[in-house]
Amino acid sequence: MALKATIYKAELQISDLDRHYYQEHSLTLARHPSETDERVMVRLLAFSLYASETLAFGRGISSEDEATLWDIDATGNVDLWIDVGLPDERDIRRACHRARKMVLLTYGGRAADVWWQQNGAKLAAYGNLTVLNLSAADSQALATLAGRNMKLQCTIQEGNVWLGDADRSLELTPQRLMG
Repeated sequence: MALKATIYKAELQISDLDRHYYQEHSLTLARHPSETDERVMVRLLAFSLYASETLAFGRGISSEDEATLWDIDATGNVDLWIDVGLPDERDIRRACHRARKMVLLTYGGRAADVWWQQNGAKLAAYGNLTVLNLSAADSQALATLAGRNMKLQCTIQEGNVWLGDADRSLELTPQRLMG
């Protein structure tokens, strides 16, 4: 019998001072059986950074043709394609051609550094691509906030992110590698 996804519910209050976006979101995240709490929370962070009324979670890990998150306009065009992790350059190229803007949020410490060394020069050709990297310490700390039912507050200012619940608060600083 195939393993089923684990459902996470998040009440997320976002105060993005950089974009003047202030909103509460009730989110449902399906954690794929092969996915870690760290990756689930990096997806949630990506949502926080680019939140809008139309940003939605895609099937991501279980579908090659869908983004981790995406924002599709009323005509069916993809305005924003967001992926997390260390995808193949071919997948990034495909996403950059399908979307007006593509964002990649990498994490994984040394593995992400090696991935960037191997792919950074090739990715420079894509003018609509932004690459952010989350340090290993930040992504591991983010995983400590994971829970089946979460109430989180997120504040974003000048590239810094403060994310927390009633008991803990983290300061995260995604590093802009490109874009």
